[in-house]
Amino acid sequence: MERAYDYGLWPLVVVSSLIFILFAISFTRPQSRYDWRALGAFSAFVVALFTEMYGVPLTLYLLSGWLTTRYPQLDLFAHENGHLWQTLFGIQGDAHFSALHLISYGLIGGGMWLIATAWRVLYAAQRMGTLATTGPYAYLRHPQYTGFLLVLLGFLIQWPTLLTLLMFPILVFMYLRLARLEEQYLHQQFGAAYATYAAQVPAFLPRPGRRYRPESSF
Repeated sequence: MERAYDYGLWPLVVVSSLIFILFAISFTRPQSRYDWRALGAFSAFVVALFTEMYGVPLTLYLLSGWLTTRYPQLDLFAHENGHLWQTLFGIQGDAHFSALHLISYGLIGGGMWLIATAWRVLYAAQRMGTLATTGPYAYLRHPQYTGFLLVLLGFLIQWPTLLTLLMFPILVFMYLRLARLEEQYLHQQFGAAYATYAAQVPAFLPRPGRRYRPESSF
């Protein structure tokens, strides 16, 4: 029986990558070097992901010896088997409707919503020359970075590859570093106002009862 090879779909690689990259550009409107670095890192991850999802399944090639030994009935290069967590955890049924896939949809959708919502608040604040402290910024100092990481984590759950698994901790470190550099700039620009805000609001993960309360600064 001839085995499936559901890859080599390069137009789909390009289109899928552009959709997410253009979404990120449209809602982050990169201006500073920090914005461009964050966008560049996100774009590299997305291109690497969709290259393996639709172009060349490098991870499956590299793991083919181990996978065929452990799962001899596995049609290795059928597209649905790129959902490696499904195979490794022995989850039966259509991968697109598994609990892991639904979680990944939630993380990707939630991350995109957070990026878009935070951008509107940040854009309005920048036009007025004020500090962004409302909407997601009332709960997180860096909601857009959190949004990017949620999207990347969702993709890792949905379609893990060796390259993106290696890239993810590097990107986390990069976003942490960019956040520190950005905060230094905001301290210089807004002084005590930003120090008061930063003392009340967590950086990346919301905490129960922690949000920005302007009255606390008076």
